[in-house]
Amino acid sequence: MTIYNKNIDNVFYIFVTVHLIFWTLIPSLTNHNLPLDTIEALAWGSNLDWGFNKHPPISALFPEIFYQIFGPKDWVYYLLSQIFVIISFYYVFKFSNEIFNNKLLGLISVLLIEAIYFYNFTTPEFNVNVCQLPFWTLTVYYSWKIYSNKEIKFLDCFLVGLFAAFGFLSKYLFIYLLVSIDLLFIYLIFLKKERKFDFKYLITIEVFIVVLVPHLIWLNNNDFITISYGLARTGLEQSNLLDHIKFPLIFFLKQLGILVPILFLTFLLVKKVKFKLNLKDKKLLFLLTINFLPVALMFLTSLIIGSKVRIMWMTPFYLFLGTLIVYLFQEQINLKKLKAFMIGFMFFFFLSPALYAYVSISKDDKRTDYPGKEIAMKTQYAWDQQFDSKINVVLGDEWNAGNLSYHLKSRPVWEGFVERKKLDQLKDYMCLDSVCVGSR
Repeated sequence: MTIYNKNIDNVFYIFVTVHLIFWTLIPSLTNHNLPLDTIEALAWGSNLDWGFNKHPPISALFPEIFYQIFGPKDWVYYLLSQIFVIISFYYVFKFSNEIFNNKLLGLISVLLIEAIYFYNFTTPEFNVNVCQLPFWTLTVYYSWKIYSNKEIKFLDCFLVGLFAAFGFLSKYLFIYLLVSIDLLFIYLIFLKKERKFDFKYLITIEVFIVVLVPHLIWLNNNDFITISYGLARTGLEQSNLLDHIKFPLIFFLKQLGILVPILFLTFLLVKKVKFKLNLKDKKLLFLLTINFLPVALMFLTSLIIGSKVRIMWMTPFYLFLGTLIVYLFQEQINLKKLKAFMIGFMFFFFLSPALYAYVSISKDDKRTDYPGKEIAMKTQYAWDQQFDSKINVVLGDEWNAGNLSYHLKSRPVWEGFVERKKLDQLKDYMCLDSVCVGSR
């Protein structure tokens, strides 16, 4: 059994290594410029703060760390994104192994989610959605530790609070996971009374709040701008009565579409679709909580307030869906069909990067075709004709000004949109279209 488990471990590590290589190499070779969200993150990272006009700060922190180490090399930021993905896969694998005590089933749980659009085709673009992934899995894993162990450990509670805070500081929608897990514990402690309240639970809340304090102060000082942006993205202000039906229905149908590949792989793996829901099963209750409840809460949000749910917002929500599917069908899994499952898996595994490469090469009007380097060179040349100083400030929107901040060798700090008062504070400046560069 030890040799068998070791072989499964090797297969898992080969899988994540190949995934990392594919999804780092293909966009590096086929894209001319970094994607929009990655450039935005780098723009914010050049002028790090406890928040930005669109999002909280964590998604800007990691690209900036990588920039300080590697500089403006596009492949580095594709690699960064894949590091976040495979960390997530690792903790899904680790969690699944503890659920099943069977590494083959743990491996299948991870291979299933590789078929989901969010964990392959969209991953080259490092953004707030990708940034949530490792923190989502880490929060779930250490919450499981607290849930499954009779003795509550200080470290587990501390880590849940820490990773939950990092996840929330990546994107506020992380709250859907936290509310789901909290509802489970409230149900078990106060309603079912199957668990006793332990004051160590408060450590999680204390750590979470302490880590959030600087961002909350920033929010207050900046008129809660990120929350206003998030609400604006839902289309809430223009909603009408019909939207309470239309948007939840659209949300439901889109989720079904996204899950078609994983459902197809499940069909290849099981003898027949048959399972029982036993809510007294503690493992199943936890799996339903982390998989079904966040999605249900998102659906209810759309239903109650009539808001849009953008498809990419759901990126981290299905990380443990493979584990739930395998748990529900573990008695129906036919190992004789494993070959058919692997053929299906390999089909999706290679199809997704092939489609990405095809789209990237065949279409020339994408953000990733933007001539960022060339524009930066022309800007630098025009500057050098007029000034002897170094460009250290760039003003404009995150895309145009962010590209200059990233591509110019002097790495100018992005300081927001063009305003007269900001230009007056500069020693030298030059404006080109909607972007201005300057020197203090």
